[in-house]
Amino acid sequence: MMMLTIAWIALPLLVGFSIYLLPKIDRYLAMGVVLVSVGYGLTLLQRSEAITLRLLDSFGVTLFADSLSGYFILGNALVTAAVLLYCWGQAKSAFFFTQITVLHGCVNADFICADFISLYVALEVIGIAAFLLIAYPRTDRSIWVGLRYLFVSNTAMLFYLIGAVLVYQSNGSFTYEGLQQAPTEAIALILLGLLTKGGIFVSGLWLPLTHSEAETPVSAMLSGAVVNAGIYPLVRYALLFEDLLLILQLFSVATAFLGVVYAIFEKDTKRVLASSTISQLGFVLAAPTAAGFYALSHGLAKAALFLVAGNLPSRNFQELRQSSIPFPMWGVLAAAGLSLSGFPLLAGFGAKALTLKSLPPWQSIGLTIAATGTAIAFARFIFLPTRGFLESDKKMSSGFWLACLLLVGGLIVANSFSLESYTLPNIFKSLLIIAAGWSIYSLVIRRLKIELPRGAEQFENLIGAMSLILVLLFGVGLV
Repeated sequence: MMMLTIAWIALPLLVGFSIYLLPKIDRYLAMGVVLVSVGYGLTLLQRSEAITLRLLDSFGVTLFADSLSGYFILGNALVTAAVLLYCWGQAKSAFFFTQITVLHGCVNADFICADFISLYVALEVIGIAAFLLIAYPRTDRSIWVGLRYLFVSNTAMLFYLIGAVLVYQSNGSFTYEGLQQAPTEAIALILLGLLTKGGIFVSGLWLPLTHSEAETPVSAMLSGAVVNAGIYPLVRYALLFEDLLLILQLFSVATAFLGVVYAIFEKDTKRVLASSTISQLGFVLAAPTAAGFYALSHGLAKAALFLVAGNLPSRNFQELRQSSIPFPMWGVLAAAGLSLSGFPLLAGFGAKALTLKSLPPWQSIGLTIAATGTAIAFARFIFLPTRGFLESDKKMSSGFWLACLLLVGGLIVANSFSLESYTLPNIFKSLLIIAAGWSIYSLVIRRLKIELPRGAEQFENLIGAMSLILVLLFGVGLV
């Protein structure tokens, strides 16, 4: 299994750059890599023992893979497979499929890294590949949004790298265990970098513009899989070090509230989804023991929502309410939105139930309120008017429907991973949250004309937010 792990890590890079030599089969090569990742992720879920690899000495690479890694890897693989299916019949170049494959491989590497330098390399390559995909249309707008993302990412990783060096200085090792004896400033700098990279709280406000302005498949990839690259190390640290758990729990509740407030009052469909991603990342971070399954369910649902939202006749909710959308597309929106809202028979139900069950009362109450906000936000999609099966403005490609079928089917099948959460109290609580959210939307939110300011998303304010988070990290108990 150890040799298989090394080969699996190297395969995306090898195949990714081989696509340039074999452009006629670029899609097949990319899909082959993803199918291998599906198999590897499922294997990890079935293993009772973790895989640990230590290469070279304290300067070397440390890898650790277990069932938590398996959930994140499987989610990354299924989202990437859906993106490839969506783009299958489109005139995408070999460069596009190369970047998708490299990005997929580096996100996978992030999920099994257990030392700070290997993680740094993975996150930096992820940032570069994501930038190239965001800027792929080569328009002025896409290049500017991509550069903005790259600058924020590089600034965050500079803080992270300084923290990693301080950990080595105090322990003589880059492994995660060294964080236990690391100085306060090292912990704060590392957490700041990962909180920003993972889209947590105000340092994550780079996310709505970036994800909403990227091409549809790239938005699905970013929100469905790539954001987990910053969240996974934080989850791993919370499992390793109890002292960090309370700090991350505080950030999780604040993030869930911040994201859902923006999602409720946004008027643009893709910005609603991007803001919701911030909120859902708070849920992923809240309960480390349930984080893998929550990340899987969120990634599948959010990717499906972005694929559909990118093909709606308008991004403006007011215009959509005055027209109608084809019923099959509405069905995908409804299934994914209901899953994120925690509706039974979909993976989101078990993910929310397992998460809330694992939390202390104060955090459970806070996230229950945030879950009601999630139901409000997605009621805006579910209550859109529909029209008949065949009454469509344009014929959707088979790749689009195959991608949606894979993602929605994944939500249904993944529901079987959490059958123990199907108790009467959990079902009643879930339905009550959704009913409350829909009622608040129908009676109150639908009539409001509130627009939240977007000044915090400006680049200089994002950098200022990083400074604010650094102060908060010291203020909540790191000193």
